[in-house]
Amino acid sequence: MISKSNLVSATVIAESGILFGTSGARGLVTQFTPNVCAAFAVAFMAGMKRKFNFKTVAIAIDNRPSSYAMAQACVSALKQLNLNVIYYGVVPTPALAYVAQEDKMPAIMVTGSHIPFDRNGLKFYRPDGEISKADEQVIITEQVEFISLAESAELTVNNRAAEKYISRYTSLFTMPFLTGKRIGIYEHSSAGRDLYYRIFETLGAEVISLERTDHFVPIDTEAVSEQDKQKAINWSTEFNLDAIFSTDGDGDRPLVSDENGSWLRGDILGLLTADALHIEALAIPVSCNTAVELSNKFSHVERTKIGSPYVIAEFLSLNNKFNSVAGFEANGGFLLGTDLQLNGKTLKALPTRDAIFPAIMLLFAANKSIISTLVNALPKRYTHSDRIQNFATEKSLAIIAQGKKEPKALLAQIGFLNAEIKSMDETDGLRITLEDDNIVHLRPSGNAPELRCYAESKNYLKAIEFVITSLNNIQTCNVIENN
Repeated sequence: MISKSNLVSATVIAESGILFGTSGARGLVTQFTPNVCAAFAVAFMAGMKRKFNFKTVAIAIDNRPSSYAMAQACVSALKQLNLNVIYYGVVPTPALAYVAQEDKMPAIMVTGSHIPFDRNGLKFYRPDGEISKADEQVIITEQVEFISLAESAELTVNNRAAEKYISRYTSLFTMPFLTGKRIGIYEHSSAGRDLYYRIFETLGAEVISLERTDHFVPIDTEAVSEQDKQKAINWSTEFNLDAIFSTDGDGDRPLVSDENGSWLRGDILGLLTADALHIEALAIPVSCNTAVELSNKFSHVERTKIGSPYVIAEFLSLNNKFNSVAGFEANGGFLLGTDLQLNGKTLKALPTRDAIFPAIMLLFAANKSIISTLVNALPKRYTHSDRIQNFATEKSLAIIAQGKKEPKALLAQIGFLNAEIKSMDETDGLRITLEDDNIVHLRPSGNAPELRCYAESKNYLKAIEFVITSLNNIQTCNVIENN
């Protein structure tokens, strides 16, 4: 029987208004009170205890101002369950996921990834990898009793996750293959900024630190600002760089430029990485560039809904049919679904998004050339994306629902007059391929109240134009009412 003085996880979570997005629970910082954090932590553990034996839990954070207090709340709640907790401090999400997988323990990452600093989130990892959508449902419905939190103790940092992550990649190469290369690291507030230079320097590169900040910067690798585009071009010229590397807030989505300071789209980076690794089968979200299939570099390509849990779920099927399996997303995060042999050494599977690995493999592939040469050899398909921020999810869903009923009317309203439709894909949102092979794709963000638009074309400027025109028309013409 539940004591009246205690709280119940499912009730606390439901009353918080926090929902699971494409990857993790996301909400406003004001919603993530200590008791809400505690509710998520104890509910997650209840589900894990039914499937795994463990006594220790791992936890880490990004550099958001709110993340440390959220971690303190989670730790306090876990100690109510008589669990040991290892706090790894500020590290990239894949670093936490990797050490937890190696040590066979569940893990919680406090991060809101790329969303603004007034929001935050929690990502959860089983001892065998990232949680599934089914696991998410267990968390929000668990009826776990816990004591309301008072003050939380200070946390002591353990450096094992950071060191294991660095070793995972530097140990693969016997020679410093980046000798003579100049790599710029756009550090901003990335959770991995104190690790990345060590990796690149160990691999032989000369590293130039760029724009480290004391305030949180919400870098979105799928909607790079014009300011960040110009910064990269300027840095590349000023410092004579071979590449620039950056990530989103928690270090699971990369942002990589070529030698000219031109940022690569995440799916192009993923394509080149998978090719360098000789991957047989890929699982990728529906929003990725069709150059993946047109390149004819892979035996099989499976398209999924957007979000790492859907990509990972597809690995289960692909692993039964192919020896090497991987995935990536349009945001650039690369997921390794099988163990691989690289330079005579074993690289263990890491089925969660990683930022540094695709950057390393791109530089490895371009070692005797330049990055732009690799990019220019791919099929000429260009993608662009952007989003309307602070756009109610209900409104996004209404636009898409009407578009599914009357796609030609929606196309006309967003700027595609007299367009002929070749095919429609409703896997995630509404993705319309036109007879001229141009593509426009609308979907609500799973992490924040935003409407995202993706476009693909044979012409880069056209792809940009399609996104700008579509989003401008949606903002100014009230598409819902006109439909």
